[in-house]
Amino acid sequence: MKIGIYGGTFNPIHLGHMEAARFAVEYLGLDQTYLIPTGIPPHKRMDVNAPGAERRLEMVRLAAEAIGPGVQADDMELRREGMSYTLDTLRQLRERHPKDRLYLLMGTDMFLTFHLWKDPEEIARLCTLCAFGRSEKDSEELFSVQRTYLSQRFGADVITLVLPHIVDISSTRLRELLAEDRGAEYLDPAVYGYILREGLYGVKRDMGTLSLDELRCAALSMLRRKRTPHVLGAEETAAQLALRWGEDEDTARRAALLHDCTKKWSGEQHRALFRQYHVALDPEEWAEEKLYHAISGAAVARHIFGVSPGIESAIRWHTTGKADMTTLEKIIYLADYIEPTRDFCDLTELRALAFRDLDAAMLLGLEMSIQSLEQRGVVVNSYSVRAREYLKGKQP
Repeated sequence: MKIGIYGGTFNPIHLGHMEAARFAVEYLGLDQTYLIPTGIPPHKRMDVNAPGAERRLEMVRLAAEAIGPGVQADDMELRREGMSYTLDTLRQLRERHPKDRLYLLMGTDMFLTFHLWKDPEEIARLCTLCAFGRSEKDSEELFSVQRTYLSQRFGADVITLVLPHIVDISSTRLRELLAEDRGAEYLDPAVYGYILREGLYGVKRDMGTLSLDELRCAALSMLRRKRTPHVLGAEETAAQLALRWGEDEDTARRAALLHDCTKKWSGEQHRALFRQYHVALDPEEWAEEKLYHAISGAAVARHIFGVSPGIESAIRWHTTGKADMTTLEKIIYLADYIEPTRDFCDLTELRALAFRDLDAAMLLGLEMSIQSLEQRGVVVNSYSVRAREYLKGKQP
């Protein structure tokens, strides 16, 4: 296997880092790539106001998911005491991958000063050096001189390349921009959303007054990457349904963006939030852990993001439904069910019906859901049953 190793302070990790990692994966055919945030960098002093290790690690995790399969964050340097020397990291990874080929990925500055690192000769024995240019100033002529020097002096195996898509920004400059309420375009949306939520780098926001674009970033930062297409699909579907049925489009988008915001939480995380915000669940709700995310998501939407009661309720009932739902509640229930990436069954009829007759679509959606649960031997939630019976009673 080919293993990529890309370390750095990542303070914060930005699109320049991500583009470099993505291109290296494709160009080198890497099977697995580790993004490793530095604990205590030996080559420079960490800003005293820098986010703590866990926050930097979380930003790297979000970025790794966005880069693609086989890329993951690793906290080995954050857990290690003392300076974060590359040699120690390579030794640890060599133990983990005794027969694999290791590629140490680095930018131009690191490459040009490699001979000044701790034990460069041993590093060169453990891995292939892969340097990439991250600005227009980098050139093959500059690479060539250092490549020859390292090869002759240390016996280094060196690969150099220039990135085809350049994002010319440094973390230092990006931190300055963020402090001035700029720079979001240099960040993955989920990473920027995390910065917004945590108030990092001087970015101060009232979560209750986020713009729609900012809320989208914040919501994406709370999801597993594989759920992102579903949530964005639900957002667009909710907006279309809102326009069709006379609801506010912005309100529908906000509800859809937050409807799965706690989906990846563990059961204990949900229960801790219920205790924190004194959320009351009935015995049936306590017993159905798979439904917790709707209840906790509504609480987060209210207490963290300051949404309206209507949005809170739409999130609360988007999974089971309930009797006598509002138009917005029906829209979010259906948007979650029929958004374009959903392919668990044939939704052609339900998708068309949602734009012709909202109540009929709700009834069909509930019947399909209940039937699916019964066929799988799963106990049907009583709220869904009452929602179905209520809609049946409204039929002429």
